[in-house]
Amino acid sequence: MQRYFPGGTAALGVSNAAVVALADDWFRERPDVPPVTRLLLAEEVLSRATRHEEVLLGFALVRKVAKTGLGPELLDHALGWLEQRVSNWAQCDDLCLKLLYPFFLGHLDLLPHTRQWTESPSGWARRAANVAVVKFVRRTVGKSTYELPLPHVFGNCVRLMHDDDPYVQKSCGWLLKAAGAVHPEEVADFLRTWRGELRRDTFRYAVEKLDPETRAALMSLDRS
Repeated sequence: MQRYFPGGTAALGVSNAAVVALADDWFRERPDVPPVTRLLLAEEVLSRATRHEEVLLGFALVRKVAKTGLGPELLDHALGWLEQRVSNWAQCDDLCLKLLYPFFLGHLDLLPHTRQWTESPSGWARRAANVAVVKFVRRTVGKSTYELPLPHVFGNCVRLMHDDDPYVQKSCGWLLKAAGAVHPEEVADFLRTWRGELRRDTFRYAVEKLDPETRAALMSLDRS
């Protein structure tokens, strides 16, 4: 596990699946625990967490009630966790993709609130501003299709393009890459406009889903 974290992390060596199963089994024996109590339990676990898996356990405690059992208050808790409890990229992404993803499926109107996270002093919160919305670039929700507005995508990346945190930069590239698979012309135009200011690694990650000809042309600009 330490290989995934160049700076090191305090870990037990327990798999993510085992952590989720532990939370699910506990609530299976206690089916009447209300969502608000789950949230309080998560806060208690996270306040005591000293190991990587204990942080993941805190998030897993509310995963199954996020979509329909919780409201805007979850975003306040999530921001606090990102700023105070999260200590590596895996915890950040677990919060975004396993907890906030189902939450936003039930609360699409709250997606714009994550834009404020680009101003957080925490690099993990700034990364989460992108990772929490990356699955919503285009997403089927029920019988309709939701598309994250391009001004949201591009606005995040402009705000964060000079960020010194490499994990924030990777999140910008990830979001642009996802958008490029859906809006290739618009993303290509954005990359042409900002090629002189985007970090090279961010730029190269962003072009991955574009067609080979466009990608080659943009990479030529990157080398100029």
